[in-house]
Amino acid sequence: MRHIGITVAALTIGTLTVALSAIAQPQWKVSKTLHVGGTGAWDYLTVDPETHRLFIPRSTHTMVVDANTGKTLGDIQGQKIAHGVALVPKLDRGFISDGGGRIVIFNLKTYKVLGTITSEKDSDGIIYDARMDRVLVVSGDGGDLMSFSPDIDPLHGKIDTVIPLGGAPEFLATDASGKVYINLEDKNVVAVVDLAGKKVVARWPVDPGGAPVGMAIDETNHRLVVGCRKPQKLIVLSTEDGKVISSMPIGAGVDATIADGGEMFASCGDGTLSVIRETAPGTFAVVQMVQTMQGARTMGIDEMTHTIYLPTANFETTKMPAKGRPAIKPGTFKVLVVTRAK
Repeated sequence: MRHIGITVAALTIGTLTVALSAIAQPQWKVSKTLHVGGTGAWDYLTVDPETHRLFIPRSTHTMVVDANTGKTLGDIQGQKIAHGVALVPKLDRGFISDGGGRIVIFNLKTYKVLGTITSEKDSDGIIYDARMDRVLVVSGDGGDLMSFSPDIDPLHGKIDTVIPLGGAPEFLATDASGKVYINLEDKNVVAVVDLAGKKVVARWPVDPGGAPVGMAIDETNHRLVVGCRKPQKLIVLSTEDGKVISSMPIGAGVDATIADGGEMFASCGDGTLSVIRETAPGTFAVVQMVQTMQGARTMGIDEMTHTIYLPTANFETTKMPAKGRPAIKPGTFKVLVVTRAK
């Protein structure tokens, strides 16, 4: 009995130590709200860490906002269903994925549209990989991965041969090995693509999660951070063998994840931002739930300042309709700024 008591005491002390360690870590908070306004819904927010500008797709146009003041610096018009923005500073070019079946190319300094190239319909998640020097875009309806060189002719250029994924992709990430990791929401897997070989080389289940949407990568530790909606889980997978390292509950309506500075984040439409840390080797836990706002489901991070930005707005009702999203109150679009509490 004495040995049991000592063991229990040791476990209790160990648990308390972990808890106190988590509490001792700097906490996150909404430190400021940028009141932006403008019309339209929103999707993926992209941050330019060099200039501290925010690129925010707003359905039929894409706004460029000063991350410090909230001032609108530019407004790129002419999209049908704007989803995301990829930046290529070395060429002063930006690329907007338009669900109407186009990629809009614009100048990063003047915000002038340089041209458009044809893509598959429902062009959605988009990123730029500097090591492969490729812009990568997924088509939700087409179920394909598209790629092209960032110096493409903005008027007559064509994308590379598409790579079939065998499912409906949402978002993606890359690593130094030339692999592209893509969430297939309807298949509950992460598709691993060898871009050079132009084929899917593996499919990794995200169980016990499902309907994976948010995707980020921790290259230092060889991990993928996947946000799932059904059930609501944050899944950590190994990029070495695809095994699930950890899973933990998060809020409802996740749309984006981030891995930064040894921490992981999941932004959810229910108004929560989950902060995840590795509390012991291979063991992860949600150490904080930051209260944000209803609808703050996507986010971007300034990798230089480690500041997180979440777009949202005020809604006509707090109840979610059976289909779609509640109506937005005109002029209430804003960006929440989340920083470490000092």
